[in-house]
Amino acid sequence: MNRMLSTDTQPAVPHEPSAPTFAVITGTQVQHALSGREKQIVELIEATYRLHGAGDSVNPPSYFLRFPDRPSARIIALPASIGGSVHVDGVKWISSFPDNVRTGLPRASGVLILNDPGTGYPFACLESSIISATRTAASAALAADWLSRGRPRPASVGFFGTGLIARYIHTFLAGTGWSFDTIGVHDVSADSSAGFSGYLKQAGTTAQVTVHDSAEDLIRSSDLVVFATVAGEPHVTDPAWFTHNPLVLHISLRDLAPEILLASANFVDDVEHCLKADTSPHLVEQRTGNRDFLNGTLNDVMLGRAAPPTDRPVIFSPFGLGVLDLAVGKYVYDEAAGAGNLRLIEDFFHDLRRYG
Repeated sequence: MNRMLSTDTQPAVPHEPSAPTFAVITGTQVQHALSGREKQIVELIEATYRLHGAGDSVNPPSYFLRFPDRPSARIIALPASIGGSVHVDGVKWISSFPDNVRTGLPRASGVLILNDPGTGYPFACLESSIISATRTAASAALAADWLSRGRPRPASVGFFGTGLIARYIHTFLAGTGWSFDTIGVHDVSADSSAGFSGYLKQAGTTAQVTVHDSAEDLIRSSDLVVFATVAGEPHVTDPAWFTHNPLVLHISLRDLAPEILLASANFVDDVEHCLKADTSPHLVEQRTGNRDFLNGTLNDVMLGRAAPPTDRPVIFSPFGLGVLDLAVGKYVYDEAAGAGNLRLIEDFFHDLRRYG
């Protein structure tokens, strides 16, 4: 019905805005949305790296909450904003408590909050340990692909550290077409090595699986080396172990001594983020006083501005960007919303009228 206003009619009162919604998405829902979609997620991570490289993101430094009475533990806040078709703001709040493993709990737990870029209102809280592991593994698989171009494709892979992250990385490598003749396994915990070997068999790998008691044997026998440990400082110190010029996914960031990086070609996900918090690249910068040891970012490689050499080890050290968590989290949210499976918390927001 048209409403014609006469000269003595009061203007219509604007409609009150609808109350913002707030959804909680469980780990089961996250797993359901992501399972079996390794190729799509790797493509999403690549697109996010390109957006970040083009400046269509805000990714401030991560904030580390540490505890004097629990020096091995930390909780990290990763605020970020990403544009493009994802177009969302938010923050990941993720803890790392290595002592959890002793009691059978995973080391990491976390949540991801998504905020509406128009109003700033948070509209979803997602279980984030799976999202974090997924974006880490997808980033690793993407780097393995791009950094092996122009080099012999790795036929053998070695996993140094055999926890949840290692499992996700193997899943993403397998899910994006990688196959290996041999898979090496090494961990300071024999139980962890045995558990990971069991996972590999259950996953249906046709590769020969070998558990290495020696870290040196693992590295020397692997064309692709994956570091996924909880190391707080370098524990691999001999560059001679890498003279066969492997591709190294240095996911845990603090395993390698500066001497090894200085003898290698080095690529990171983001220079400013990676050269902080006493990561191995940060230690190299502190020692040399410069960043000349860096060959570029993964985005530089994707754009053709940098290329991995064939005559040196190639190391990828990703700090892990909050924009990647946002991209994967928004993907999960959209999947749940599209399937009609959002669990909305009624009346989560209260007192929405400015003057009551």
